[in-house]
Amino acid sequence: MKILVVEDEKKVASFIKRGLEEEKYEVDVAYDGEEGCQKILDGTYSLVILDVMLPKKDGFAVVKEMRMKKLLTPVLMLTAKDTVEDIVAGLNSGSDDYLTKPFAFAELLARVRSLLRRGTQEKSTVLTLADLQLDTVTHKARRGTRLIDLTTKEYALLEFFLRNKERVLSRTIIAEHIWDYHFDTGTNLIDVYINHLRNKVDTGFDRKLIHTVRGVGYVLKEE
Repeated sequence: MKILVVEDEKKVASFIKRGLEEEKYEVDVAYDGEEGCQKILDGTYSLVILDVMLPKKDGFAVVKEMRMKKLLTPVLMLTAKDTVEDIVAGLNSGSDDYLTKPFAFAELLARVRSLLRRGTQEKSTVLTLADLQLDTVTHKARRGTRLIDLTTKEYALLEFFLRNKERVLSRTIIAEHIWDYHFDTGTNLIDVYINHLRNKVDTGFDRKLIHTVRGVGYVLKEE
Protein backbone atom coordinates (compact mmCIF):
# COMPACT_ATOMS: atom_id res chain seq x y z
CA MET A 1 0.00 0.00 0.00
CA LYS A 2 1.22 3.47 -0.90
CA ILE A 3 0.72 6.45 1.41
CA LEU A 4 1.16 10.15 0.65
CA VAL A 5 2.30 12.45 3.46
CA VAL A 6 1.60 16.16 2.85
CA GLU A 7 3.50 18.05 5.55
CA ASP A 8 5.59 21.22 5.27
CA GLU A 9 7.59 20.62 8.46
CA LYS A 10 10.40 18.49 7.05
CA LYS A 11 11.37 16.95 10.39
CA VAL A 12 7.78 15.84 10.99
CA ALA A 13 7.46 14.55 7.43
CA SER A 14 10.73 12.61 7.77
CA PHE A 15 9.63 11.16 11.12
CA ILE A 16 6.33 9.92 9.66
CA LYS A 17 7.92 8.61 6.46
CA ARG A 18 10.64 6.70 8.29
CA GLY A 19 8.20 5.15 10.75
CA LEU A 20 5.75 4.05 8.06
CA GLU A 21 8.52 2.62 5.89
CA GLU A 22 9.67 0.55 8.86
CA GLU A 23 6.13 -0.88 8.86
CA LYS A 24 6.68 -1.77 5.17
CA TYR A 25 4.44 0.92 3.63
CA GLU A 26 5.53 2.76 0.50
CA VAL A 27 5.59 6.49 1.29
CA ASP A 28 5.74 9.62 -0.87
CA VAL A 29 6.07 13.13 0.61
CA ALA A 30 4.85 16.55 -0.55
CA TYR A 31 5.80 19.76 1.25
CA ASP A 32 2.97 22.11 0.23
CA GLY A 33 -0.70 21.88 -0.69
CA GLU A 34 -0.26 22.42 -4.43
CA GLU A 35 2.40 19.71 -4.70
CA GLY A 36 0.21 17.44 -2.60
CA CYS A 37 -2.79 17.98 -4.88
CA GLN A 38 -0.70 17.21 -7.96
CA LYS A 39 0.67 13.99 -6.47
CA ILE A 40 -2.81 12.89 -5.43
CA LEU A 41 -4.15 13.48 -8.95
CA ASP A 42 -1.16 11.83 -10.64
CA GLY A 43 -0.71 8.85 -8.33
CA THR A 44 -2.65 6.01 -6.77
CA TYR A 45 -2.58 6.14 -2.98
CA SER A 46 -4.29 3.99 -0.39
CA LEU A 47 -4.20 6.82 2.18
CA VAL A 48 -3.30 10.51 2.45
CA ILE A 49 -1.88 11.97 5.67
CA LEU A 50 -2.56 15.68 5.35
CA ASP A 51 -1.47 18.63 7.51
CA VAL A 52 -3.94 21.50 7.84
CA MET A 53 -1.53 24.43 7.80
CA LEU A 54 0.30 24.17 4.47
CA PRO A 55 1.93 26.70 2.13
CA LYS A 56 0.19 27.58 -1.16
CA LYS A 57 -2.99 25.60 -0.38
CA ASP A 58 -4.19 24.51 3.06
CA GLY A 59 -5.28 21.02 3.97
CA PHE A 60 -9.00 21.89 3.94
CA ALA A 61 -8.71 23.08 0.33
CA VAL A 62 -6.76 19.97 -0.68
CA VAL A 63 -9.28 17.52 0.68
CA LYS A 64 -12.21 19.52 -0.73
CA GLU A 65 -10.62 19.38 -4.18
CA MET A 66 -10.12 15.62 -3.80
CA ARG A 67 -13.78 15.07 -2.98
CA MET A 68 -14.95 17.40 -5.79
CA LYS A 69 -12.96 15.22 -8.19
CA LYS A 70 -14.64 12.11 -6.75
CA LEU A 71 -11.42 10.80 -5.20
CA LEU A 72 -12.48 8.70 -2.21
CA THR A 73 -8.99 8.01 -0.86
CA PRO A 74 -9.09 8.05 2.97
CA VAL A 75 -7.58 11.20 4.52
CA LEU A 76 -6.03 11.47 7.97
CA MET A 77 -5.77 15.15 8.82
CA LEU A 78 -3.04 16.48 11.12
CA THR A 79 -3.74 19.66 13.05
CA ALA A 80 -2.07 21.68 15.79
CA LYS A 81 -5.53 22.83 16.88
CA ASP A 82 -7.76 20.66 19.02
CA THR A 83 -10.90 22.76 19.42
CA VAL A 84 -14.21 21.21 18.50
CA GLU A 85 -14.70 23.83 15.77
CA ASP A 86 -11.43 22.94 14.07
CA ILE A 87 -12.08 19.22 14.27
CA VAL A 88 -15.59 19.63 12.84
CA ALA A 89 -14.23 21.84 10.05
CA GLY A 90 -11.74 19.14 9.10
CA LEU A 91 -14.32 16.37 9.05
CA ASN A 92 -16.82 18.53 7.17
CA SER A 93 -14.23 19.28 4.50
CA GLY A 94 -14.12 15.58 3.65
CA SER A 95 -11.36 14.11 5.83
CA ASP A 96 -11.99 10.73 7.44
CA ASP A 97 -10.11 11.17 10.71
CA TYR A 98 -7.92 13.71 12.51
CA LEU A 99 -4.94 13.67 14.82
CA THR A 100 -3.71 16.64 16.86
CA LYS A 101 -0.03 17.53 17.17
CA PRO A 102 2.09 16.54 18.94
CA PHE A 103 1.26 12.85 18.65
CA ALA A 104 2.90 9.50 19.37
CA PHE A 105 3.78 7.47 16.30
CA ALA A 106 1.94 4.47 17.77
CA GLU A 107 -1.31 6.45 17.69
CA LEU A 108 -0.68 7.61 14.12
CA LEU A 109 -0.01 4.02 13.07
CA ALA A 110 -3.19 2.78 14.75
CA ARG A 111 -5.26 5.37 12.90
CA VAL A 112 -3.51 4.57 9.61
CA ARG A 113 -4.29 0.88 9.99
CA SER A 114 -7.89 1.62 10.96
CA LEU A 115 -8.45 3.81 7.90
CA LEU A 116 -6.82 1.27 5.60
CA ARG A 117 -9.02 -1.49 6.99
CA ARG A 118 -12.07 0.73 6.58
CA GLY A 119 -11.11 1.44 2.98
CA THR A 120 -10.78 -2.25 2.17
CA GLN A 121 -13.61 -3.64 4.28
CA GLU A 122 -15.69 -4.52 1.20
CA LYS A 123 -12.89 -6.46 -0.47
CA SER A 124 -10.45 -9.07 0.67
CA THR A 125 -7.32 -7.80 2.34
CA VAL A 126 -5.51 -11.06 1.56
CA LEU A 127 -3.96 -11.52 -1.89
CA THR A 128 -3.37 -15.13 -2.93
CA LEU A 129 -1.92 -17.33 -5.63
CA ALA A 130 -1.78 -21.08 -5.10
CA ASP A 131 -0.45 -21.50 -1.54
CA LEU A 132 1.09 -18.01 -1.43
CA GLN A 133 -0.72 -15.44 0.73
CA LEU A 134 -0.08 -11.77 1.46
CA ASP A 135 -2.13 -9.86 4.03
CA THR A 136 -2.14 -6.21 2.93
CA VAL A 137 -3.22 -4.97 6.38
CA THR A 138 -0.78 -6.85 8.63
CA HIS A 139 1.86 -7.08 5.87
CA LYS A 140 2.44 -10.74 6.70
CA ALA A 141 3.33 -13.14 3.89
CA ARG A 142 3.35 -16.91 3.92
CA ARG A 143 3.90 -19.77 1.52
CA GLY A 144 1.94 -22.73 2.77
CA THR A 145 2.66 -22.83 6.50
CA ARG A 146 5.98 -20.98 6.20
CA LEU A 147 6.12 -17.30 7.12
CA ILE A 148 8.14 -15.10 4.74
CA ASP A 149 10.15 -12.21 6.14
CA LEU A 150 10.13 -9.35 3.60
CA THR A 151 11.95 -6.04 3.34
CA THR A 152 9.96 -2.95 2.37
CA LYS A 153 10.86 -3.23 -1.33
CA GLU A 154 10.31 -7.00 -1.38
CA TYR A 155 6.85 -6.50 0.13
CA ALA A 156 6.03 -3.83 -2.48
CA LEU A 157 7.23 -6.13 -5.27
CA LEU A 158 5.22 -9.09 -4.03
CA GLU A 159 2.06 -7.01 -3.59
CA PHE A 160 2.51 -5.59 -7.11
CA PHE A 161 2.97 -9.09 -8.55
CA LEU A 162 -0.07 -10.45 -6.71
CA ARG A 163 -2.26 -7.57 -7.88
CA ASN A 164 -1.07 -8.31 -11.43
CA LYS A 165 -0.80 -12.11 -11.33
CA GLU A 166 -0.65 -13.85 -14.70
CA ARG A 167 0.44 -10.52 -16.26
CA VAL A 168 3.97 -10.13 -17.62
CA LEU A 169 5.56 -7.06 -16.01
CA SER A 170 8.45 -5.34 -17.75
CA ARG A 171 11.41 -3.97 -15.81
CA THR A 172 10.27 -0.45 -16.75
CA ILE A 173 6.78 -1.00 -15.29
CA ILE A 174 8.25 -2.47 -12.13
CA ALA A 175 10.71 0.41 -11.77
CA GLU A 176 8.01 3.04 -12.25
CA HIS A 177 5.76 1.44 -9.65
CA ILE A 178 8.26 0.41 -6.97
CA TRP A 179 10.85 3.14 -7.41
CA ASP A 180 10.27 6.45 -9.17
CA TYR A 181 10.14 7.57 -12.79
CA HIS A 182 13.78 8.67 -12.71
CA PHE A 183 15.06 5.24 -11.73
CA ASP A 184 17.94 4.04 -13.92
CA THR A 185 16.51 0.91 -15.55
CA GLY A 186 19.91 0.22 -17.07
CA THR A 187 21.14 -1.14 -13.73
CA ASN A 188 20.53 -4.70 -12.57
CA LEU A 189 19.02 -3.62 -9.24
CA ILE A 190 15.54 -4.81 -10.23
CA ASP A 191 16.88 -8.25 -11.15
CA VAL A 192 18.72 -8.41 -7.82
CA TYR A 193 15.52 -7.65 -5.90
CA ILE A 194 13.53 -10.14 -7.95
CA ASN A 195 16.11 -12.83 -7.21
CA HIS A 196 15.95 -12.04 -3.48
CA LEU A 197 12.14 -12.30 -3.58
CA ARG A 198 12.27 -15.50 -5.63
CA ASN A 199 14.60 -17.09 -3.09
CA LYS A 200 12.16 -16.31 -0.30
CA VAL A 201 8.99 -17.29 -2.17
CA ASP A 202 10.08 -20.28 -4.28
CA THR A 203 13.10 -21.89 -2.60
CA GLY A 204 12.17 -25.26 -1.12
CA PHE A 205 8.94 -25.58 -3.11
CA ASP A 206 8.46 -27.82 -6.17
CA ARG A 207 5.96 -25.41 -7.71
CA LYS A 208 7.67 -22.18 -8.76
CA LEU A 209 5.58 -18.99 -8.90
CA ILE A 210 7.96 -16.23 -10.05
CA HIS A 211 9.01 -16.72 -13.68
CA THR A 212 11.35 -14.87 -16.00
CA VAL A 213 10.08 -14.02 -19.48
CA ARG A 214 13.26 -13.62 -21.51
CA GLY A 215 13.65 -10.19 -23.09
CA VAL A 216 10.43 -8.93 -21.50
CA GLY A 217 10.34 -9.10 -17.69
CA TYR A 218 8.74 -11.22 -15.00
CA VAL A 219 5.39 -12.84 -14.24
CA LEU A 220 3.81 -14.35 -11.12
CA LYS A 221 1.79 -17.40 -12.08
CA GLU A 222 1.28 -21.10 -11.48
CA GLU A 223 3.16 -23.35 -13.86
